[in-house]
Amino acid sequence: MVGLLCKGGEVMASMVRIDRNALENFCTEVFENLGLPREEAVDSASILVAADARGIGSHGVGRLWRYVNGIKKQIMLGSAEPLVLTDTPISLVLDAQGAMGMGLSKSTMGQVIERAGLLGASFASIRNSNHFGIAGYYTEMAARKDMIGICMTNTAALGVPTFAREAMFGTNPIAVSVPATDGRMFTLDMATTCVTRGKIEVHEREGKSIPHGWAVDTTGRGTSDARQLLEDMLYQRGGGILPLGGEGELLGGHKGYGLAVLVDILCAITSGGEFGKSVKDSEATSARVCHFFGAIRLDLFRDPGQFKQDMGRLLDELTASEVAQGSERVYYAGLKEHEAEAQSNRLGVALSVQVAGSLRKIGEEMQVPFPAIS
Repeated sequence: MVGLLCKGGEVMASMVRIDRNALENFCTEVFENLGLPREEAVDSASILVAADARGIGSHGVGRLWRYVNGIKKQIMLGSAEPLVLTDTPISLVLDAQGAMGMGLSKSTMGQVIERAGLLGASFASIRNSNHFGIAGYYTEMAARKDMIGICMTNTAALGVPTFAREAMFGTNPIAVSVPATDGRMFTLDMATTCVTRGKIEVHEREGKSIPHGWAVDTTGRGTSDARQLLEDMLYQRGGGILPLGGEGELLGGHKGYGLAVLVDILCAITSGGEFGKSVKDSEATSARVCHFFGAIRLDLFRDPGQFKQDMGRLLDELTASEVAQGSERVYYAGLKEHEAEAQSNRLGVALSVQVAGSLRKIGEEMQVPFPAIS
């Protein structure tokens, strides 16, 4: 067990480490016991654990209970077969028909990469799906094949437009991965709101207030009450998360707002799915979200080796730039996550004691032994 301290000396939640393979096997067995086919169970477990391995606990195994409840209540359909709506040599549009988001998203990105390998570029969108984990997982699939990977998803309406107090769009993440030398890659994976709902859920689980500037209450005023905010968003009472850039236009909140709407366009308008405030979930139903995937071969522009050399030089120059007073390092997008993943592979995946307890309870209910703590 590991105790963490923040800079001010405040004791944060204790952490435990679990061997990555053991954690993946645990989640796989839970999914299989819920009726998922073996391949989909393995893929779903791998994607969930990858988030925790990279230090993105908001999108990791702490969400397993959502899938367990969703499948048990048939809010999410583990055995649903996607319906093909459009199929051309470079494009694909699917209706997930309520399927789990992770397995279908991985297979769809695989098809996009295969088509891009033949024709240079390919794109796909999916409607009527569910949460698919971290978007960067799919973009890195393309980057490992010497392609630029693109992925987006809309989510349940949680984001408040600039000058509004009603949630009209989701956290709507955008991810792009670009390969560089020595196996490195630039991976931008970001919400278009100040934070994701998952991070607010982490604060709520740990009994902590959220920082001012993250969200507004039902009156449109700033709030620090994580539990009340989550409840208000669940029942669509008003209030929500602020767009990237925060409140108003002074610090660019309108730009984050614009990016969030762009994600809705590429994910939902292209697939004919739900968008804006129509995307919502509750205790009785899951948000039927939409995804977008793209892959573009590097050799459409120039020699891939030369491309990656220049990318490597760009990343080196960024990390070598002068460090601001009071800071320790300069990073590029994805570096922290890749370093965290390497550590997780060596030492085990770090989980909060609350998440570990939740998993242990799920294991007892599903008759799946919880793995030993490293």
